[in-house]
Amino acid sequence: MAPPPIRVQSAPFDMGAELNAFAETVPGAGAIVSFSGITRDLATGDLQAMEIEHYPGMTETALAAIRAEALDRFQLIDAMILHRYGPLAPSDPIMMVATAARHRADAFAGAAFLMDYLKSRAPFWKKEITTAGAAWVAARAEDEDALASWSIPDHATQS
Repeated sequence: MAPPPIRVQSAPFDMGAELNAFAETVPGAGAIVSFSGITRDLATGDLQAMEIEHYPGMTETALAAIRAEALDRFQLIDAMILHRYGPLAPSDPIMMVATAARHRADAFAGAAFLMDYLKSRAPFWKKEITTAGAAWVAARAEDEDALASWSIPDHATQS
């Protein structure tokens, strides 16, 4: 049985196993693209943990809307979104998207579209915990600019 296309979980995941499971569900695909995000320390070099929060139900609804937009916009055969919440250590996988399409351009564009949405609009809140204390991660202008380039309809970003 195939895993659900949208998963929000606290448990760790195996990127290779997830990609293999996704690939088994998309016969006829000519291209599969995946991207995995990993916890990293951008600012200070002393990250102890990343705490990710979300609102159950609201998060899945928002992710389902953007997945539906990606499936339609890029003629994807399927798309998967997997995102963790809770405490994460440096180097832990945070999230993964995978897209499948008949052609590589659609698979690549679909994955980039989903990633830009996840960085800027998905209802997750991240707090960095360092030796100096804890601070919420602010939105970055370059992430907002990347999302704006897609002209995402309002219905796809509202939950």
